[in-house]
Amino acid sequence: MKSKFKNRLTDKDYHIKTLRIVIAGLFAIILLMGIGWSTAPSRLQIYTPPDLRAGSQRPWWEVPPSTVYGFAYYIFQQLNRWPTDGKEDYKRNIFSLSNYLTPSCKAYLEQDYKDRDSFGELKNRVRGVYEIPGRGFSQDRVQVLSKNDWIVNLDLSTDEYYGDETVKRTLVRYPVKVVRMDVDLEKNPWGLGLDCYADVPKRLEAATAATNEGKQNENEK
Repeated sequence: MKSKFKNRLTDKDYHIKTLRIVIAGLFAIILLMGIGWSTAPSRLQIYTPPDLRAGSQRPWWEVPPSTVYGFAYYIFQQLNRWPTDGKEDYKRNIFSLSNYLTPSCKAYLEQDYKDRDSFGELKNRVRGVYEIPGRGFSQDRVQVLSKNDWIVNLDLSTDEYYGDETVKRTLVRYPVKVVRMDVDLEKNPWGLGLDCYADVPKRLEAATAATNEGKQNENEK
C-alpha cells in the first residue's frame, strides 16, 4: 500500500514537471512570436504615392509609377553630374551609386567610362542633365512591364562643357529600365535598381521645334 502511494506521488511529480516544461516551451514560443510581430513593421517596405489628399489603395508590394520615375531620374541625374572633371567624377559616381545599379548596368557603365576616357571625352569635362520644363513625370512616361520591371522615358536637357566652352547642349529622351532589387535596405532604401538603357536614346530637337511651332500657330490664330 505504501509502495502504491509512493508511485502515485512519483507520477504526480513527473506530470507536474512535464507540465512545467510544456508551459516554459509555450512561453518561449509566445515570446518569440511577440518579438516577431513587434519588429515586422520595421522590415516591411511599403511604397506610397507622393500626394495622399485623394487617398490610395494598393497592394503593399506595388511600386507607384511616380516612385519608379523619381528613382530613375534621381539616379540617372547623379550618374551624369560631373561638377569639376568627368574623368574623376564619372568614375566616382559609378562607384558611389553601385548599390543602385544592377550588376550588368554597372559593368556597362564601367566599359562606357573606359571608352569615353580612351576617346578623350572625360578629362576636364563638366556635365549635367536636367528635366525639360513641362516634360516631368506623367503616367505615360512609365511603362509597367511587370510588378518587378519598368521602362521610364526621361526627357532631359544634357549640357556639357570643356572649361568655359559649351561642347554639347541637346534635348534627349533616355529610355531607362528599372527593376526591383532584393538588396540591403540600409544601402538601398528604394529597393530598386537602374538597369541602364532599354533602348537607344533619341534626340528631341525636331519634336520640340514642331511642338513650339504648333503652339505659335495656335497663338496667331
